[in-house]
Amino acid sequence: MKKDPLPARLVVCPGCGGPSVYAPSNPFRPFCSERCKNIDLGAWASEDFRLPADTPPDDQPYGDPRLH
Repeated sequence: MKKDPLPARLVVCPGCGGPSVYAPSNPFRPFCSERCKNIDLGAWASEDFRLPADTPPDDQPYGDPRLH
């Protein structure tokens, strides 16, 4: 007995916020299009998705300055 393929789900595109088909038929999933996928990739490549660093600059000591 052959199983039915999973039904396509609609999810929110992380790029534009529009609907996106989350199924093997959409090669750009979870994005809705190649454009949204490339915009996201470009943001990662240009380091727009950085996390703030808690470390001080190289010319400052680490830790509590009262302990140095």
